[in-house]
Amino acid sequence: MKFVDEATIDVAAGDGGNGCASFRHEKFKEFGGPDGGDGGRGGHVWAIADENLNTLVDYRYTRRFEAQRGEHGKGSDMFGAKGEDIVLRMPVGTVISDAETGEVLFELLQPGQKVLLAKGGDGGFGNLHFKSSTNRAPRQKTLGRPGERRSLKLELKVLADVGLLGMPNAGKSTLIAAVSNARPKIADYPFTTLHPNLGVVRVGPEKSFVIADVPGLIEGAAEGAGLGHQFLRHLQRTRLLLHMVDLAPFDDTVDPVAQARAIVAELKKYDPQLAAKPRWLVLNKLDMVPPEEREARVRDFVRRLRFRGPVFTISALTREGCEHLMLKVYEYLAAQREAQAPPVEVDPRFDAHRQDAEPTPAHGDDPRFRA
Repeated sequence: MKFVDEATIDVAAGDGGNGCASFRHEKFKEFGGPDGGDGGRGGHVWAIADENLNTLVDYRYTRRFEAQRGEHGKGSDMFGAKGEDIVLRMPVGTVISDAETGEVLFELLQPGQKVLLAKGGDGGFGNLHFKSSTNRAPRQKTLGRPGERRSLKLELKVLADVGLLGMPNAGKSTLIAAVSNARPKIADYPFTTLHPNLGVVRVGPEKSFVIADVPGLIEGAAEGAGLGHQFLRHLQRTRLLLHMVDLAPFDDTVDPVAQARAIVAELKKYDPQLAAKPRWLVLNKLDMVPPEEREARVRDFVRRLRFRGPVFTISALTREGCEHLMLKVYEYLAAQREAQAPPVEVDPRFDAHRQDAEPTPAHGDDPRFRA
């Protein structure tokens, strides 16, 4: 399946049906009166977040969606039927914005979340609606209202706890394959990853988090070099960035420190808020460095980069250090969730730690249990 994370669609809700102006005409019925019914409401256009979808490919070629209009009212007190609604299923993490103004309208962040994209038009009133004691033969009716029409831009931002960041061939795909069940394409040439990959990392029973691998960045990505930096949008909702660096590049003229600085510069060009996210340094391909040189090379790299955050050394190929890294990541995410959790409100009457708390009455003291 081709990964598509952007699409533009046009949605049109159904128009309301027109009201009917009619009078009852039957043989031997001397008092007929108005019997024109109201028109039916037009169908709505809804969007629902579906956790089974992970791409917007369904909206790549089919770009117009129009709901059914309401039926017109008829005589004999018959009201028009309302038009059928249509529901557009989209991946969780889809951002829906107005294509003309760029205003963000909705964000589908929870599975099953349902939002109204376009409201159907109300049906018109038939002359039955205008009957009164002073207006016994109304001939007026109203037309149905038009349904809403919108041009929308859909943008998918995957929901992940951790994002992998780095140059091509830094080992991001190898790492996500080593710590999760994701199976991205891995090869010995750059830009093997062409679309984001998600993997679930399990560090214990009921202890897991989602990690995202995006295509590699190169210097000048903001100007369109390589694959550009359009895939960085998938890291905007992450809580932590793992900046992976190839500690042993094949080309001796390549400076890993310069590559790491280029990645940070591209982040700042794309979104300063993304660059300000917590970022850990992960030095990969430790297996390609002689054991006696590892400590000195790591210390020299950190000193030249002037990095003050957490630093981890791993080998994604042999999985050395990967388990320790994932455990630390989970501990950090768990601490973040606990810090952001709302405090639990306790009724002071049942707070055992308060000295003035009211004691819980025993059955013998409770009047409900007295004979």
